[in-house]
Amino acid sequence: MRLLLIEDDPEAARFVLKGLREGGYSVEHAADGRDGLFRATEGKYDAIITDRMLPHMDGLAIVQVLRQQGCDTPVLVLSALGNVDDRVRGLRAGGDDYLTKPFAFVELLARVEALLRRKAGPQATTTLKVGDLELDLLGRRARRAGREIDLTSKEFTLLEFLVRRAGQVVTRTMLLEGVWDLQFDPQTNLIDVHISRLRQAVDRGFDRVLIHTVRGAGYVVRDDGA
Repeated sequence: MRLLLIEDDPEAARFVLKGLREGGYSVEHAADGRDGLFRATEGKYDAIITDRMLPHMDGLAIVQVLRQQGCDTPVLVLSALGNVDDRVRGLRAGGDDYLTKPFAFVELLARVEALLRRKAGPQATTTLKVGDLELDLLGRRARRAGREIDLTSKEFTLLEFLVRRAGQVVTRTMLLEGVWDLQFDPQTNLIDVHISRLRQAVDRGFDRVLIHTVRGAGYVVRDDGA
């Protein structure tokens, strides 16, 4: 998936670019509104993320021009302006979603994923699969090679979070924010304990390991083949 980020704040841009690229996206960056509009009109992107207050051209003005030109690429607007009137103005300008700063990266990622699903069409996903592991999202049940796996609610949520990002490294920060809704590291072995339990439930007794540790980075669910 190819994304365009229009953000003039260098620190914010580095933060978002790093997270999106770690999430497996190809991302281009424009540091001002004029360059952002040029890239958005000249290139083909699956989604656009734009700050609202930009040098040379406001983010909402970019969206309005794109819509006037018939561009239907989904746009997520980022802004420190977060009251109801500001959000409504952003959506009425043609934005598909509006996220107020500061934000948790995992929420931005979830909103991008939602925009991409919406663009792809109404395809409801009720099961996830990696190798011989299958998750039933409606019944919140997990099976491996047809065998039921007994998981607590939190363990299922953790496994779903990992499986949705199969093949991608998931950092501890992403897990804390996405699974436990924590914006800080509590400096406990919370994640290690749950990952250990999950490994016992998912991988114990099978020839192939699905839950892998990436030293110094995080965890990844992948099937390395038979």
